[in-house]
Amino acid sequence: MHFAKYHALGNDYIVINPADVAGTPIIPQIRLICHRNYGIGSDGILLGPLEAKEADFGLRIFNPDGSEAEKSGNGLRIFSRYLWDKGLVGDKPFTVLTAGGKVTCQVHRGGGSVTVEMGAVSFDSTRIPVLGSPREVVNETIVVGGKAFTFCAATVGNPHCVILRDAVSRDEATRYGPLIETDPRFPSRTNVQFMKILDRKNIQIEIWERGAGYTLASGSSSSAAAAVARKLGHCDSEITVHMPGGTIEITVSDRFFIVMTGPVLKIAEGTIAEESFRQTV
Repeated sequence: MHFAKYHALGNDYIVINPADVAGTPIIPQIRLICHRNYGIGSDGILLGPLEAKEADFGLRIFNPDGSEAEKSGNGLRIFSRYLWDKGLVGDKPFTVLTAGGKVTCQVHRGGGSVTVEMGAVSFDSTRIPVLGSPREVVNETIVVGGKAFTFCAATVGNPHCVILRDAVSRDEATRYGPLIETDPRFPSRTNVQFMKILDRKNIQIEIWERGAGYTLASGSSSSAAAAVARKLGHCDSEITVHMPGGTIEITVSDRFFIVMTGPVLKIAEGTIAEESFRQTV
């Protein structure tokens, strides 16, 4: 099985072209490929390009646990770079269809940077989804592990729970992130961001990703957190999101339409040996 591996601020994905495999990788294969000891190791798998009637390219995104993600900002930037490396796109905008909707992408600086129009963020509980009466999920309370947090929920094609904090840390994200991800009020589970406002143009986040765990960076998490920061009136439209892996630039329009720009680097390209799939993890 041929693969290419890239990272976007330390958030790494493996790209597999469906033309190089017989059918879609099954859950045990996905878990094995993503495993840091028994496979190549990654935060997820990007399966594409796929045919799409509504867009130039189609893409499916898989988490390390084998579940399928609706959308990934870093994954879309990496996929865009992959398409650029293969000569399938140039420096003009193109569209990609994901399970979380269609986005427009553009590659810059010889493949080193990619802009993605992520779409409009919604705080509507029925769209995210969040259980309870239909409402905008803003400044609600969740109690997990004996600790109460104030959160806002949002969707940018995939679900997010953004928690405003005076300080953020990896320890808090890894301790409470998995409990919030699987809280019953989120029927599709949720990505979790612990967010600190630095000033009107800068925020800092720590991330727990649904189906992946603690990650160094996330494009969709950056988009959701920036939208919440603007929704609460803490930030202006141009926001730099600071994460352990680096920074992403986010523009949030008055209608909460998100444009994201960030870097991508290629790591490797090669072949996964068939014998590796004989083991289980």
